[in-house]
Amino acid sequence: MRNIERIFVHCTATQSDASVKSIRNHFRLLGWKSPGYHYLIDAAGHVHELLHPEKVANGVKGYNATAVHVAYIGGIASSGAPEDTRTAAQRSALRVLLGQLRQWFPYAEILGHRDISPDLNGNGILELTEFIKMCPCFDAKKEYADI
Repeated sequence: MRNIERIFVHCTATQSDASVKSIRNHFRLLGWKSPGYHYLIDAAGHVHELLHPEKVANGVKGYNATAVHVAYIGGIASSGAPEDTRTAAQRSALRVLLGQLRQWFPYAEILGHRDISPDLNGNGILELTEFIKMCPCFDAKKEYADI
């Protein structure tokens, strides 16, 4: 098994009703041999394994060799703006899945994709204006600090 240092939480940056099939196809259209996520959680809270965690996914450039990637379908409001669109079922499924992953990888840090953004002003705090991506559209590091 790979040495997992981080578990990244993502959103798919789609509407919440996007299908697992359309997201898989998106990765294929990009020409990627592996998907961007190991696990994908649909609006009903069903967890879909896209890639076994022993394999490398394409979730966060420069971090993939030592990371597992989990995403919820959504993250885009009807207006097109980034937004935490998780359903109650997705929230619950994410917490359960992250708990399982933490058991498998007890030393891995749980982060949102946005948490690897650079601290541009050097104040030690990642601010909204510094995020390279809004993904997953909520503070995963804070929300899952108890796992």
